[in-house]
Amino acid sequence: MIMNTSEALTFFLPKELSESEGAIFMDIGISAGFPSPADDFRETRISLDEELIRNKEATFFARVSGQSMIGAGLEDNDLLVIDRSIPPTNNKIAVCFLDGEFTVKRLRVEGGEVWLKPENPDYPIIKITEENNFIIWGIVTNVIKKV
Repeated sequence: MIMNTSEALTFFLPKELSESEGAIFMDIGISAGFPSPADDFRETRISLDEELIRNKEATFFARVSGQSMIGAGLEDNDLLVIDRSIPPTNNKIAVCFLDGEFTVKRLRVEGGEVWLKPENPDYPIIKITEENNFIIWGIVTNVIKKV
């Protein structure tokens, strides 16, 4: 049985924002239970770029397609925030270029060996060997979901 071990990622760059852009942020605390009085709420603007991006020159967005990382909360059609300036270390979720395709997996680094671990038991763990064309392209820092 042949299993697809990679996702189809579509990449995007962050948009340049002017100082006046940004969504309105209501600093009232949103109750998940009973509503609370909002007499004294403050209204300011918030930029998701400022909240989600540490290094704008090294950050990209990618939309994921596939199910291999559902156990880590990354689902089909989620938008990933990827920072290429963060060092790849054990247990980070990384976007990798493997043998001509992009994939997103959890890094396992031990004793000089690297594995790409899916977060779905239906997908195999991939051991990286010298024969692989392999690059760790960036580290996933955030995921944006539609509800």
